[in-house]
Amino acid sequence: MKENIKVVAICGPTGVGKTEVSIEIATKFSGEIINFDSQQFYQELCIGTAKPTAEERKGIPHHLFEELSLFEEMNAARFLELADKKVKEINLRGRLPILVGGTGLYLRVFEYGLFEVKVDPEIRKKLKIKAETELSSLFEELKNLDPEYAQKIHPKDRVRIVRALEVILSTGKPFSEFHRQSLFFTQKRYPLLKIGLYLPREELYAKINARVERMIEAGWLKEVESLYQKYGASVFDRIKAIGYKELYQVLCGELTLSTALEKIKRDTRHYAKRQLTWFKKEKDLEWFKPSEILTILQRIEAFLKEA
Repeated sequence: MKENIKVVAICGPTGVGKTEVSIEIATKFSGEIINFDSQQFYQELCIGTAKPTAEERKGIPHHLFEELSLFEEMNAARFLELADKKVKEINLRGRLPILVGGTGLYLRVFEYGLFEVKVDPEIRKKLKIKAETELSSLFEELKNLDPEYAQKIHPKDRVRIVRALEVILSTGKPFSEFHRQSLFFTQKRYPLLKIGLYLPREELYAKINARVERMIEAGWLKEVESLYQKYGASVFDRIKAIGYKELYQVLCGELTLSTALEKIKRDTRHYAKRQLTWFKKEKDLEWFKPSEILTILQRIEAFLKEA
């Protein structure tokens, strides 16, 4: 074990109620919150990623929520570096680090660490430059060099395309070969209590649908319009968060708002299902309903008292 710093992680599907539960925990145990949701790292994406508002944060310090601009890239290795730094800073203040999010890969990386394949920095630099204007040709190159991995990713997934090619060109081996191997260590890096939140499917889906409507009422369309005015239409190829591209199509007259909202709701429900599938495979994850907050607080209290 690398660090003797106790950490609590709150995870679960989008819309389940992680924000409210994490605030209760942070209030009770003098905690600070560290984000591990892949879309909430970006400064420009607020309403559409359900980033906690200042009111919702209730004065609790939140970290890694406005860490990057849309033109910077987050990956597992960078997240690990940033999260480790925040955990140590919070611990030095005598407070409890609380990880909150829904990106299962980042939680697993935090728990076990990550084996990084060394790549040639010049190759990485050239690929990143080329990806700005010739992403489709890079994807074709990946299909030729490693068709197995290319089948698993989206043709416009800039980060994964560049990552795969930099490894292939640096090592001479298919990225899928590294991907099949365990990239994670098995030794836990921190004493970590993982709390998973769940709701019955119909209840979760109803909450997701209602939240999409609230996002529109809160000004999500204006957020999308502002992104277009600031960066142009190409910015929507960079945004992976659900809904931004659809709402841009509404602004362009390509979709009606009602059609876009139905698609956003459906895609969000599917995403929640994929998140649950991932988290159900996690070892040592303890499941609770958000309404079981008193039981959750008792479990955390017992964890903090453990030697």
